[in-house]
Amino acid sequence: MQTQAHTQAALQAQLEAQTQVPAQDHGGPSTMERFKRILPPSFKGESDPLLAESWMREIEKIFRAIRCADEDKVTLATYMLQLDLLDGAYERCTTGKS
Repeated sequence: MQTQAHTQAALQAQLEAQTQVPAQDHGGPSTMERFKRILPPSFKGESDPLLAESWMREIEKIFRAIRCADEDKVTLATYMLQLDLLDGAYERCTTGKS
């Protein structure tokens, strides 16, 4: 899986950077900027539970690498959902169709 290898390489680079530079409280990159730098995989709404679980594991690795606060995790994970997936979910909620 090329995506997994890419994510692992990006995580390794992020971890090395964190050990070399002390954490910045002010003026440093936002949580979203740090998250996006790692190039997290997007979720395309696959129906295969194994693919969904694999995506979630990759996202959780990134959360740990950037030391993501619990209150930011939903926002960041939602950011990686593909727009057409969100549009379909919105339509189902507003029209009552499944």
